[in-house]
Amino acid sequence: MQNIIMPLLMRGESKKEAEEECMDTIKLLGLDHRIAHKPSELSGGQKQRVSIARALVGKPAILLADEPTGALDQSSGKDVLRLFGELNEMGNTIVMITHDLNVAKSARRIVKIVDGQLYE
Repeated sequence: MQNIIMPLLMRGESKKEAEEECMDTIKLLGLDHRIAHKPSELSGGQKQRVSIARALVGKPAILLADEPTGALDQSSGKDVLRLFGELNEMGNTIVMITHDLNVAKSARRIVKIVDGQLYE
């Protein structure tokens, strides 16, 4: 958990506050039962959720996700997209970059960029 709380400590939060915020985020993403596991003991989908937790704990205005399902099997990919939907419902803005039209269709809005030109 040390690498997740570091940005919060650097912002001046106490270690206790940072750990509580991290645990809240870890629980939100359904990873609390895997907290004592090493990365090598996590599935691809769980590793992806850890990355999302690391990004969310800092409460960013926008979450940028570049090919968030690219290295995942279909089931884990669907879980990540479902999670993005839930996070968006909670007020998080997520910008997802993908070449997979099926992944793009899970978004509320699709913007295409072709040869540097923006198309909606």
